Amino acid sequence: MFNLMKIRKHKLYVIAGIVLVFVAMVSFGVYRMYFQQETTELSYQNFLTKIEAGEVQEVYLSEAANLKGKLISGEGFITDNPRTDNLKEMLLTKNIKVIEVSEQFTISQIVIFVVFIGAFVGLAIFLSKNTSKQASKEYDKMSSVEYSTEKKSRISFQSVAGNEEAKSSLMEMVDFLKYPEKYKRYGAKIPRGVILYGPPGTGKTLMAKALASEAGVDFLAVSGSDFVQIYAGVGAARIRSLFKSASEKNKCVIFIDEIDAIGKKRDRSGLGGSDESDRTLNALLTEMSGFKDNEGIIVLAATNRLDTLDEALLRPGRFDRQIEVGLPDLKARVEILSLYTKNKPVSEAFNISALAQQTVYFSGAKLENLMNEAAIYAARENADVITEQHVDKAFYKVIAGEEKKDRSNIAQIDRDITAYHEAGHAAVTKLLCPENRVTKVTIIPSTKGAGGFSMNIPPDKMYHTKRDMLNNVKVALAGRIVEEIIFGEDNITTGASNDIERATDILTSMIKRFGMSNKLGMINYDILLGQQGVNQNLVETINKEMERLYEETKELIKTNLPLVEEITNGLLAKETLKEEEIDQLFNNYQNSKVN
Repeated sequence: MFNLMKIRKHKLYVIAGIVLVFVAMVSFGVYRMYFQQETTELSYQNFLTKIEAGEVQEVYLSEAANLKGKLISGEGFITDNPRTDNLKEMLLTKNIKVIEVSEQFTISQIVIFVVFIGAFVGLAIFLSKNTSKQASKEYDKMSSVEYSTEKKSRISFQSVAGNEEAKSSLMEMVDFLKYPEKYKRYGAKIPRGVILYGPPGTGKTLMAKALASEAGVDFLAVSGSDFVQIYAGVGAARIRSLFKSASEKNKCVIFIDEIDAIGKKRDRSGLGGSDESDRTLNALLTEMSGFKDNEGIIVLAATNRLDTLDEALLRPGRFDRQIEVGLPDLKARVEILSLYTKNKPVSEAFNISALAQQTVYFSGAKLENLMNEAAIYAARENADVITEQHVDKAFYKVIAGEEKKDRSNIAQIDRDITAYHEAGHAAVTKLLCPENRVTKVTIIPSTKGAGGFSMNIPPDKMYHTKRDMLNNVKVALAGRIVEEIIFGEDNITTGASNDIERATDILTSMIKRFGMSNKLGMINYDILLGQQGVNQNLVETINKEMERLYEETKELIKTNLPLVEEITNGLLAKETLKEEEIDQLFNNYQNSKVN
């Protein structure tokens, strides 16, 4: 019924607008018909001739430069005004009607013109009021943010593998919501807000849903981008609307994903002023401070960039707790993979522990994607179960992209360069990083543009030593160095672009952030330089260190060139070498050196 009334009202507005336009057009037509009709321009001599002939019906006398009149035929005319004193007397003696006009327009003309202008002004006012009402309705509509609620969700903390510390902290929040009296007895206040931070895909949203589900309360989920609007005041209004909806419930969890979209630091470099993002953030700060202690409302937020959030947002009383949800360790990866293979037809020979060891630095979402891609490969082949071969294909696709099926157009020289390049990475890894596993080396190009791929898996560690980081730089440089040794300095290729980027990033972090330079000392240059730009002394130091590592790696490869040749020959013959084959080639080389 309400929609029907809205439609009728809208039609009424449209009809009224059409009527106003029609009146304006009619008024304009009447004006043109009677007062802007076609006129004939006569010379003054012709004018006198027509007077003598009795063809002139009426003349309008004025002080204007021209005379206007009408002929007996009804046709209008215009001629020069002689401005003589006896003109009126002469016209009257010829029985011509004389009308003296003191203004440029007659009263009739003025009335028609006013009607014409009034019609347009009325139409403008009508449209303006209608637009204002429509804008007000749109504002009210935009001010009410949409949220999803999952009070009866089946997700529990058992559905979340890994991050036991984060889960434990959130389980305590469930206890707060279920048994608030227990904590009131000790004078403990329920935390107003909790921020979950960590890399993408680690399960921050999943944990928030599990919290609401375990506590049996409403779960109001929104995204930070929902409050980012070009219209002034809409973001703040949506914040107020969200918290108003939450306050109407007895207990609930508000979850704001990607809160950095509205919670960034209010630093305008001294420019001052207040923009829409500031108003939205201020509204959020105000609403979080305005909660009563016994309302049972918890605000959960998730972000990948905790360092960018405003300090006022992180202070106690707003977001009291900051919980890190990090990448899963080996044990957590085993649990996650077990969870994602639980309802899949996986081969009995499938080794979850071995796959967990290969997937260092994989997030929970990436592990889920890996097993999903493996299931898709099995479905394509109509296989009975998901095998390790399907997982291997999925692993390569997630890391480097889909393998190119048609490789007939690849020149032999390109295959040779790729084989030597990847062999260089594998050989230096085995020589310098014995704890690392080289699980796969291939020269099959991918759809992401990679000519080949060398999978180097480091062990799980809490810290990275200076030696580890220097060795990683050498591993990254090894591919380009082998190209230079085998094919000459003028024939090095663009295939090392990502390697150079990675080596530069590691070395720069060592010197700028971790104080691992004997020359520059233990100084964090990110803080020291700030926004001043590039320091030439710093660049020279990084460049000299890179040159030193390059020469050391070059000498290492020259000394162990037979190992590079063995791995290269294996790649050219099979295109892909697995971990067992690479280890066998390395052990044979080590034994040959001893003998």
